[in-house]
Amino acid sequence: MNIAIIGTGYVGLVTGVCLAERGNDVHCIDINPRIVEKLTSGQITIYEPGLDDIYQRNLKKGRIKFSGNLVEAVLRAEVIFLCLPTPPGEDGSADLKYILQAAGEIGKIFARNPDAGYKVIVDKSTVPVGTSEKVDAAIRGHLDSRFEFDVVSNPEFLREGYAVEDFLRPERVVIGSSSERAVAILQDLYEPFIPAGHPVIVMDEKSAEVTKYAANSFLAMKISYMNDLSNFCEAVGADVEKVRHGIGSDSRIGKTYLNPGLGYGGSCLPKDVKALLKSAQDAGTPLSILQSVEDINQEQRKRFFRKMEKHFKGKLEGLRVAVWGVAFKPNTDDTREAPVFYIVDSLLAGKASIVVFDPEAMGGARGRYGDRIEYAESSYGALQGADALVIVTEWNEFRKPDFGLMKSLMRQPVVFDGRNIYDAQRMKKLGFLYHSVGRKSVESHI
Repeated sequence: MNIAIIGTGYVGLVTGVCLAERGNDVHCIDINPRIVEKLTSGQITIYEPGLDDIYQRNLKKGRIKFSGNLVEAVLRAEVIFLCLPTPPGEDGSADLKYILQAAGEIGKIFARNPDAGYKVIVDKSTVPVGTSEKVDAAIRGHLDSRFEFDVVSNPEFLREGYAVEDFLRPERVVIGSSSERAVAILQDLYEPFIPAGHPVIVMDEKSAEVTKYAANSFLAMKISYMNDLSNFCEAVGADVEKVRHGIGSDSRIGKTYLNPGLGYGGSCLPKDVKALLKSAQDAGTPLSILQSVEDINQEQRKRFFRKMEKHFKGKLEGLRVAVWGVAFKPNTDDTREAPVFYIVDSLLAGKASIVVFDPEAMGGARGRYGDRIEYAESSYGALQGADALVIVTEWNEFRKPDFGLMKSLMRQPVVFDGRNIYDAQRMKKLGFLYHSVGRKSVESHI
């Protein structure tokens, strides 16, 4: 099938590459010539495990190409995916200008080429309820004659760090459309991806749009609940990690998204929670539980920093602090809404010196801080002379370090673990003063 992908950001690139992997002819469009040049020359623009291999393979086989030629891509395609950003506005609402601009351009192309044939326009971006209608209107506003097309809501459910696996073997595919013709085409497109027993769920456009926001907001709710509970556990002397295992074994609750930490970040959950809150407010049905989810998420990283201030009795000036992790989660280079930024900003305000290390996301830190902080070439390099280590991202390489080497490099063996990746009692025996989330702090007697 001939496919056009409008936008080569995270969703667009993963979607395009994975569709090409199943034998489709994919044309990806981006308005940034530098991005097009990189992708055409074999330089992938995001870090996502497994993506580079299938990108290189399909680029060499000619099943995927990149350009800024929207006309060529649209006219040749049977299905056109809109994979454009929907950044939050100041009021939290999703900004649809990029999607609606692209829809308007597509409408102009259709108007100039009335015999181009039937097209399916797919909203792949995360968009608020009613967007399909707006995209349809933006296209039809340029058409003087009848042109056959349908707009479909087909939300993505890609986890950063597992996006290739999620696309190639999805748990479910949601198709929002009242057009049997459009639904049949998308079912045919996705048929090679669907594992046995996994559903393709067909619904109306508005329900599909709400489904995406509702799913992400529910996951955010689980995270914020555990973070709120972690503070209660600390106060009463319980261990949130044991509580997590205890409740996660209940099939009604499940084990995922129960890890306490510094709160959620990235390009999806923060934006989607705010957008759903704004949509609910506009509809006159405010979601009070979701507002609490947002408030808890912001408070969690503040509480963690106050723990650091308390340990050092409010005297941060002159301290050297090592930070492990910049990305909002492991296996990605995405630093959007990353909790690390609140921690580093607060340390800088306290006049501490900071050295950071991340296996993939150092660029995000450099772009934000420039020469105001230091950048280590390795995790151990960051520890040299450090008065404290702050663990912000749970990369696998941080889970089994040489604790003896760590202790020898640090000026003070103090660890603030924002992801609970170490056993508290073991850290005590190893001679560290160890602070984590939802567990009592332990101090070595060595």
